[in-house]
Amino acid sequence: MLQVVFLVGGGLITAYFALEAVSGANGGAWDGFVIIFDKLKSLPEDTHFNLVVDRALSPDAFKDLPGIAAVVGGVWLTNLGYWGFNQYIIQKGLAAKSLDEAKKGLIFAGFLKILIPFIVVIPGITAYVMYTYPQDIPGIQEGYFNVHGNINVSDDAYPWLIRNFAPVGIKGLSFAALAAAIISSLASMFNSTSTIFTMDIYKQHINKKASEHQLVKIGRITALASLVIAAIAVQPLLGGLDQAFQYIQEYSGFIYPGIIVVFGLGLLWKRASSNAAVWTSILTIPMGILFKVAFPDMPFQFRMGYIFIVLFLIFVALTYMDNKKVNVELPVEEDRKKMLKWARFTFIIALTCLVSAAIQKIMYVSGSSNATVLYLENIGFEALFFFGALISSISLFLYSNSKDVVKDPKSLVINLELFKTNKGFAIGAIGICAIYTILYVMFW
Repeated sequence: MLQVVFLVGGGLITAYFALEAVSGANGGAWDGFVIIFDKLKSLPEDTHFNLVVDRALSPDAFKDLPGIAAVVGGVWLTNLGYWGFNQYIIQKGLAAKSLDEAKKGLIFAGFLKILIPFIVVIPGITAYVMYTYPQDIPGIQEGYFNVHGNINVSDDAYPWLIRNFAPVGIKGLSFAALAAAIISSLASMFNSTSTIFTMDIYKQHINKKASEHQLVKIGRITALASLVIAAIAVQPLLGGLDQAFQYIQEYSGFIYPGIIVVFGLGLLWKRASSNAAVWTSILTIPMGILFKVAFPDMPFQFRMGYIFIVLFLIFVALTYMDNKKVNVELPVEEDRKKMLKWARFTFIIALTCLVSAAIQKIMYVSGSSNATVLYLENIGFEALFFFGALISSISLFLYSNSKDVVKDPKSLVINLELFKTNKGFAIGAIGICAIYTILYVMFW
């Protein structure tokens, strides 16, 4: 918790002093922000303050952030995969004192994410403008400050800001907190890796009679091996990159579509079969490679979305083809009515998204010159295919769970009470959604 305070506080302080330096001796941080904002808005093709990137204006930026895909597209897959099914995130959630505490932590994390624009995005944009257009920065022209070091790649921007604008004490605390956060994350990852290998592979398939002492030993060896492999691989994979984060996002997209399908439906759908889960898992990475080779210029968020749709259809087809089913009683009438109501509601949303995206894409492929059709194509309107498929999966398991009288032999009964939230959680969630909506309206 302490390292989070220092990271967030250090980031906000660094952003404040950098913006203050932009405005010169007689200005403040807000004046600096206005200077940065006005400068970028004066450049017709600049997209730094655009949350929805237009392909026609900035084709390179569109590959990383394809229009509305950040709202209704592949970003849902990476975020659901990471925050919902990532082993070391789950372990932190399981460490909560109670379910209520875990939900509070979820809302708190959501509000922390809102600070990202102020901690990372605005400082990064500030560094870009200061380094690229020094002639337009009053603080530089007045000799208000001197900068040291260069920005050769995007990942150099934030260290450059800290080096030049963070106060000495804050600079040290920020780097110390950053190091602590990295070490903590790595420790969680290695712990998760060793747990998965030891309990799910070694104990289940290699040595079923292993003692506790042997399991601990294997876990330590696995963690050490993971560290060695990571140390060897990091330079070849990440050493020459402009943005390591973008690389991680893209290649995690080879895995997350399958994770969402297998874990999401496997957890929530009583008919989900183990055969479907196995084959979907096997096909996930090959599908990612196939789409990467076949469509090298397609934005990676779109590739993730299409892979998700294919894997979802495969999973559903294999599940219904599997004859290993046992009879099960239907849920109580009250729960059935709730599930059917939400199944119909989500189906309408999914159908609306899929039909809208299909109509737009058909008109575009047919050569339509309609301005609206072209604009929707340039802001990635096809992302609604992915959002519609995701919502369809929710509608499917809700409807099936309320109607089907059979289930997979290995399925578990989930208590719907686990998903109930209190007013505090609802208010917090609405607040987060409202803030994000305002940001998108302001910076569309």
